Amino acid sequence: MKIREIQPSDAKAFSHLCQEIDESGFMLYDPGERMIDIEKEEKRIKRILGDDRSTILVVEENEQLIGYMIAIGGSVKRTRHSAYLVLGVSKKHRGKGIAKQLFEEMFRWAKEREFTRLELTVIKDNENAFLLYRKMGFIIEGEKVHSLMIDGNPVNEYYLYKLI
Repeated sequence: MKIREIQPSDAKAFSHLCQEIDESGFMLYDPGERMIDIEKEEKRIKRILGDDRSTILVVEENEQLIGYMIAIGGSVKRTRHSAYLVLGVSKKHRGKGIAKQLFEEMFRWAKEREFTRLELTVIKDNENAFLLYRKMGFIIEGEKVHSLMIDGNPVNEYYLYKLI
């Protein structure tokens, strides 16, 4: 298993991984909602790689992408110290410590760039992810009420942060 920064050549594999992870029902996209457009994905990856305050780390095993963590850093002076994180791990690879390793690598990346705050959101009912985030040192900052509509029902998210 290897953790590395994404490359534009990963666009197709990354798109398929995101679609697979969307099937969990705990991501922003509904299952089946994300459309794959390799050209657009390549451009998005290049844009993120061109921003020294953002990155996508991927986990590769046997030449397959099995997980990722995205960091989108603040772009204005008042938010340059913070980054918003998104995590996804393939269903068959969950529970093996991959997310923990991604967090540890992301923490190193963030410290090198002098970030002092990391933040993320989690659907309130996603207990496994919530417990992982707490284990990694994230603290509940608040609850986003009716922040998402899932199957026609309003769903709340927790907003979490970690100071580094």
